[in-house]
Amino acid sequence: MKSTSGHHVASNVEAMATLSEYLELALDKGAHLVMVKSRSSGTSTLYVGDVTLPDENLPQCGVIQNDVADAILEATGSGFNELNIDGEVYRFMRFFTEVGNQGAVVFAAV
Repeated sequence: MKSTSGHHVASNVEAMATLSEYLELALDKGAHLVMVKSRSSGTSTLYVGDVTLPDENLPQCGVIQNDVADAILEATGSGFNELNIDGEVYRFMRFFTEVGNQGAVVFAAV
């Protein structure tokens, strides 16, 4: 979808599909999904790993547009979340941390 300014605007369906894809990856690896937004590039970098370990141990797993990241954040809240995405129920905690001296959002399966 495009806004009146010509910028891409993520739909809730697109955001939830993206979230479920990366949550599945994190679940497969038994790890956290970590999202770090960059204001300068207009993208958010996604990592899958253990946020209790040093930052250099967080492998990058993808990059999404910030409008998709914003839609994900709007559809979820801090603390416990339970979402039904395409018939699959996802239960996770959303909390904040720092990665490389930048704020980051963590999605941890419960």
